[in-house]
Amino acid sequence: MTNAKWVLAGADTLLGRELRDYIPEHRLPVRLVLAGGTSTERVLAAGAEDEISVMEPLSPETLHDAAVLLLAGPVEECRAALELAGKLPVPPVIVDLTGAFESEPGAAVRAPMLETAPAVTPAGGVQVVAHPAAVGLGRLLDLIHAAHPVRHAVATLLEPVSVHGSRGIDELHQQTLSLFSFQNPPRQLFDTQASFNLLPRFGEEAAAQPADSQTRIERQLARLLPPRGVPVPSLRVLHAPVFHGYGASVWIEFEERPAVAFLEKELEAAGVDVRRTGMEPASNSGVAGQGGITVSDLAEDPRHGSGLWLWMMLDNLRTTAETAVLIAAAAARARESA
Repeated sequence: MTNAKWVLAGADTLLGRELRDYIPEHRLPVRLVLAGGTSTERVLAAGAEDEISVMEPLSPETLHDAAVLLLAGPVEECRAALELAGKLPVPPVIVDLTGAFESEPGAAVRAPMLETAPAVTPAGGVQVVAHPAAVGLGRLLDLIHAAHPVRHAVATLLEPVSVHGSRGIDELHQQTLSLFSFQNPPRQLFDTQASFNLLPRFGEEAAAQPADSQTRIERQLARLLPPRGVPVPSLRVLHAPVFHGYGASVWIEFEERPAVAFLEKELEAAGVDVRRTGMEPASNSGVAGQGGITVSDLAEDPRHGSGLWLWMMLDNLRTTAETAVLIAAAAARARESA
């Protein structure tokens, strides 16, 4: 995979920028080509540390000899990239970070940390990055269940506006400024006041709803967890007026409940960032730019002898980028050795 060419479609989106930061931070031995749009003109975009990077137009020349095609842009742009890739003599490994192509023929939802064996996709098939909340919650329950069998789990997920891309960030920002200025907030995306509000749903004209994420997360957990013997949790997704980071209040019922201190040590040993009593709790700001999952405030349920509560946080953009790189690197190696 040394100096392999990876093309990033949608390099100027939130997910694209996260990948542009992640790959050099981890010194991956790849040559990342930034792409976007269909214009023949070269477009300049700011990357990590505000350096100026060239974003090439999506074209057969840009995709030529690409080992991996990462889809992180608008659906129309990614669809155009897919069509171009399908016409190449040797199509690249295609990894979808957006989730828009999950229903494509031959597509496979991927979460390498929850797989007993890599999913098989046909040549040109799309490998879809699992929803970051499904990855994080699934990983947490998998680790716990392996040591202490779980009967059932219930999770309330608090969803940030960055799942809606730059439009979500911008509208929350503008709504906040408008409210402080005693003006009517813009409602083009959410069709309601999303700022300073916890909501189970948006307005009727909203571009997307928390229930859409809930359906996707439930569907993916139902695919990923049963092969590992982990019970699928009950979920509820709510809107949180924050920019980044999924939070989850999780209740777990055990066959035999472990002591909190013992479970904390086990999770730490498995690589989970555990914030004990006396430490700052897991938070949006605390997980920003951090991979993996962070948990805090583990507590026995005093009304249920087998129940335990915990609080989980993860950076949704970093989790998606991290999962995408794991998928792309493994698939590219498999293709080279085939």
